[in-house]
Amino acid sequence: MHQLNFPIIDPHIHQWDPYNTPHAAALAVKLLGKHPKLLDKMVRLLKPQDLIDTIGLTSHITRPYLPADYKADIAHYYVEQIVHVEANWHHSKGKGVIEETLFIESLPFNAETVKLGGIVAAADPRNSNFKKILKLHLKASPRLRGIRKMAAFHEDPAIHAWTDEPHLYRNKKFLKGFEALAQLNLSFDAWTYSSQLRDVIDLAKQFPETSIVLDHLGTPAGLFGPVGAYTGLTKTARENIFFRWQEDIEELGHLPNVYSKMSGLFMPVLGHKFHQEKRLATKTEVFDLAYPLISHALQCFGPYRIMFASNFPMDSVSTSLVNIIDAFSDAAAISHPDHLQAIFRDNAKQFYRL
Repeated sequence: MHQLNFPIIDPHIHQWDPYNTPHAAALAVKLLGKHPKLLDKMVRLLKPQDLIDTIGLTSHITRPYLPADYKADIAHYYVEQIVHVEANWHHSKGKGVIEETLFIESLPFNAETVKLGGIVAAADPRNSNFKKILKLHLKASPRLRGIRKMAAFHEDPAIHAWTDEPHLYRNKKFLKGFEALAQLNLSFDAWTYSSQLRDVIDLAKQFPETSIVLDHLGTPAGLFGPVGAYTGLTKTARENIFFRWQEDIEELGHLPNVYSKMSGLFMPVLGHKFHQEKRLATKTEVFDLAYPLISHALQCFGPYRIMFASNFPMDSVSTSLVNIIDAFSDAAAISHPDHLQAIFRDNAKQFYRL
């Protein structure tokens, strides 16, 4: 195992509290929070099957995930600071998204837990008040560094869509609003499935002055096994997903305003079944599965435009955070043994101006 002898920056974690904030599972949690088995059944009844399949389990969604929980997950590793990335706040329309920024600022990030370095807030560039919403976020937190508007929408209807249209990043209202990010020196977190990476490529070309980071290496749904109604059903289908992903990542890597996060590779939507087996992937399994993706991304982006990120607690259904850090650092060290501090700390610090 390669030792990381420096503090880590984790630029992608989520914090929530279904008991005290507007959360998609808030009602179910308040009714059945003391009865986890009944709560799980209720959530599975109320929520669409494609969402359940995408997240794998319900337990990590329905319980609070707060600074102390993250501190426990990081174990012996020292994380210097984190960036909270918007977590689908339930009051997500219009100015309601400001509530999440205020909530994050109220949490106990301190010497006993972890330092809050930055916030990537929710906002929709299609909104006519988009620029005003950005300014309200900035007023709510001096740590605001950018926004994310998820665009993950798969052609397979049984894979959960995280937006209301298939090509959000091509929408004319979206593109018009997007201009405000550069004006306010804010970055953009882009999240799509790998089948939509052309949309990110075109967005980055149209706004070369805006810093964009691709979340989760573009989430190739079905790469590791069948998901949805027909995605990744055969070995040939999975190979085709990988080949197409490789080509698009290579093109993204040529765009100097685009970074990518080495993260989210153990969400069930990629085809993992560890949660169904009621176990966590070992460090060796994490390495073997992630290495081809990490190796290619590093080849395309180089060691200065890739940043490690945990995506916790979303990936916790498949493996532990310690296994992810151990395996990802070993994978990165094969091609870039002298650049681990850049990948696990400095690149995130530079991108998010921490």
